[in-house]
Amino acid sequence: MSSAAEQEAVAGPQATGNGRQAAAVNGARRAAPPPTVPARPGTPTPLGARFRVGPDGVAGTNFALWAGGAEGVELCLFDEAGKESRVRLAELTHEIWHGFVPGVLPGQRYGYRVHGRWDPWTGARWNPAKLLLDPYARAVDGDFTLPPEVYGHVRDWPQQHVADTVRDDRDSAPYVPKGVVVHDDDDWADDRRPKTPWADSVIYELHVKGFTQRHPDIPEELRGTYAGLAHPAAIEHLVKLGVTAVELLPVHQFAHEDHLLRRGLRNYWGYNSIGYFAPHAAYAASGTTGQQVGEFKRMVRALHAAGIEVILDVVYNHTAEAGELGPTLSLKGIDNRGYYRLQDDARRYADYTGCGNTLHVVQPHVLRLITDSLRYWVTEMGVDGFRFDLAAALARSMHDVDMLSPFLAVIAQDPVLRRVKLIAEPWDVGSGGYQVGAFPPLWTEWNDRYRNAVRDFWRHALPDVREMGYRLSGSSDLYAWGGRRPYASVNFITAHDGFTLRDLVSYERKHNEANGEGNRDGTDDNRAWNCGTEGGTDDAGVLALRRRQLRNLLTTLLLSTGVPMLVAGDELGRTQHGNNNAYCQDNEISWLDWGLLEDPGWRALCELTSRLIALRHRHPVLRRRAFFSGRAQTADGLRDLAWFTSRGTEMTEQDWYAPAATLGMYLSGRDIPGRDERGAQILDDSFLAVLHAGETPVDFVLPGPPWAERYEVVVDTGLEEQGEAPGVEHRAGRGITVPARAVLLLRVAG
Repeated sequence: MSSAAEQEAVAGPQATGNGRQAAAVNGARRAAPPPTVPARPGTPTPLGARFRVGPDGVAGTNFALWAGGAEGVELCLFDEAGKESRVRLAELTHEIWHGFVPGVLPGQRYGYRVHGRWDPWTGARWNPAKLLLDPYARAVDGDFTLPPEVYGHVRDWPQQHVADTVRDDRDSAPYVPKGVVVHDDDDWADDRRPKTPWADSVIYELHVKGFTQRHPDIPEELRGTYAGLAHPAAIEHLVKLGVTAVELLPVHQFAHEDHLLRRGLRNYWGYNSIGYFAPHAAYAASGTTGQQVGEFKRMVRALHAAGIEVILDVVYNHTAEAGELGPTLSLKGIDNRGYYRLQDDARRYADYTGCGNTLHVVQPHVLRLITDSLRYWVTEMGVDGFRFDLAAALARSMHDVDMLSPFLAVIAQDPVLRRVKLIAEPWDVGSGGYQVGAFPPLWTEWNDRYRNAVRDFWRHALPDVREMGYRLSGSSDLYAWGGRRPYASVNFITAHDGFTLRDLVSYERKHNEANGEGNRDGTDDNRAWNCGTEGGTDDAGVLALRRRQLRNLLTTLLLSTGVPMLVAGDELGRTQHGNNNAYCQDNEISWLDWGLLEDPGWRALCELTSRLIALRHRHPVLRRRAFFSGRAQTADGLRDLAWFTSRGTEMTEQDWYAPAATLGMYLSGRDIPGRDERGAQILDDSFLAVLHAGETPVDFVLPGPPWAERYEVVVDTGLEEQGEAPGVEHRAGRGITVPARAVLLLRVAG
């Protein structure tokens, strides 16, 4: 509840737009109004700007904008010099303002001015002085620099506690990007989607700019762009590695936060979306007045031709407009109350994201915006799936996370979206937001319990091996319900957020000083071990141990049941020098250093990663489509999964609870449930994986008959250079020495 003094402080400017506000902010004489352009009625669908030829043969563009509580909408057209013309959209159908403007062709830049009440106390923040980006714009030209003019309120008002209630009447048009009319005429008839089954997938998370910016074989003018990622040199690495899908960090048009711009930094990751239909213009080599759309499509085609799917990391939980003190760029000025979740004090935003605002997905028009965007990227841009940032925020009904929420229900029945890959980041920052294992069938999830268990095991910090057993075998404790499969678990050890894999074994503490926040940003829960020395060192023993730990982590990830996700550069030994929150480091800290491949050690790590992925592709026992049962699947078979101690005996209940650094996992290739496409039983080799996190070697007795007569070593992470495969054979029933901190993968021979 506001005080009387606060209400008095803002009553004049709110009501009249002059007085103290005019003196402080709007001292300059108002310019003459721009010329107006007539419009025909047009149609309320589809939303956005759609170029077409009218029934009388006249070409033009239909504009349609949902603005539920608005009192009027003006379409603003800009020529190459930036001169503005305005079109009054007089037609209103089901809260959609629309009109057809003859002569408006692809490449035309435009925006909206929306009229209505200025009453922040009730959540109304209409301000026609602010040029607004069309939420359905297919392309965006220009960058958001966030000077004071782009704020709907007086950003520098002396009384900051009420600054958001004082309207700023300065024109923002010269300072904000414009939407661009794009002609969509691509039917994708020449494209062939890979359609990789979930169980066969290996995901590679990458940043369009960071992956290509320093690649020596990509032409300089293409580095950092969609065209650069489509270049044969970039695709060659992906194919050689063997990944089946790239998961692109956000490529929706995004803006940089004000606090970063003031420090001379930029938002690098892109989790600050403002245009859900537009490819981020800064990643385009060919131009930003619509060319970025075609360039993105060509990138998708090139990846598909190489057998690689494209998954987008999407941010529908919040926008770049932040909270009440944030800029007015689009939705806030179109209908603040209609698009955002507000608190009981309607000046304030409900923030389940930690970014200042949360989209009100329960509202039908907001849900339509999101699903229209998703379908657009599938049907018109060719993508194969989505990873939803802070997905729990999208699943909230009025307050609590609800797995029967409108968003999840709409996705489940949508004939387009239910067929693509759907990955949830199954948490947000609000109360009750942690929902790992709770998303319904059709969905897979980032499994952070896998990440934590594997990190803790290899730094020898687990009290016992129970958690590790669940994570290695597909996390049945989380996902074996409702018809879900092991591939519901997207297994990862690192992601864009946090340490790189190399830093995970080189640092125990974050080193984020370059972010300019006093090293307060970023998590302190790194679950990392620096192998005895913090950061860089010349100690040969420490360096060798770190590389062994990297081999252990990568081998564990790629042998685990579920869908593995690698982060671009981890296979090369990429480092961020201990920065675990490099969201604002658009520089060499974040970009891949391809020169690492010139180092024999890092080249060997990359080759090992490729061999492990190839091994996974060859052996269905490593990418199961059903959970283990612990029973034989055929009369003459063994149990599909068995666990062994270092003594060569099957683990008992007591063994699971006892402190241990060693775990043996037997995977039976004769007991794989299900059949292949021809209806035949699936048969494969059987394997024994021995994971030993202890600091000294251990004698491990290889299980004898009926499990095996002989074993052949396939992977030994204790070896610095492995060649094609170790190939050493051992008789079953005998002990072998497992090196300190190592993984042995043995194939049952004979």
